Amino acid sequence: MAQGRIWIALGGIAVVAVLVVGLVQLGGSSTLPAAAPSKLSLGQMRASLAGSPAPLAALHSQASEILPGGLPALRARLSALRGHPIVINKWASWCQPCRAEFGAFQRASLAHGRAVAFVGIDSGDSSRADAAAFLRSFPVSYPSYFDVSGQAGAAITYSTFTPVTVFYDRAGRQYIHQGPYPSTAKLERDIHRYALDA
Repeated sequence: MAQGRIWIALGGIAVVAVLVVGLVQLGGSSTLPAAAPSKLSLGQMRASLAGSPAPLAALHSQASEILPGGLPALRARLSALRGHPIVINKWASWCQPCRAEFGAFQRASLAHGRAVAFVGIDSGDSSRADAAAFLRSFPVSYPSYFDVSGQAGAAITYSTFTPVTVFYDRAGRQYIHQGPYPSTAKLERDIHRYALDA
């Protein structure tokens, strides 16, 4: 009986330790240097992704748009993308770690956008205007769904934090990455590991 209590206590301590380490990492991530924005215009991004499969081309035609409809619209889009690798990035214009990783998403979405569907969730911004202003400085080749309540972001990422990235492979298996990507190379490694090569 006493031995069982010891194991329960040790398990509780391990869980607390993991949570503390995770929070320290998230807290420290706000000091990431921001990646320089891509110099490409939206037209150049679309041109570089010409010839993509129709569901991906539909995303590229909405590059940098903030789409309405919340969680129902996002789920409908994900359903239409079934069978394609998907990368979903939850972000907000006020989130400094999100801003720091946006250059990585610009580059990765251009490098892999013919094979991988990229979708954003603008989660927790108080207005679409704030998000649109941010995307004028950091345009991306895919749209984001406006999620002022945070409901869509929490439902898709199982987290209230930002940023969070969700990967789906062709079979629909999911991997969730909490926190920002410090480099394009690390993001691309996870795209291959959890979306393309899974």
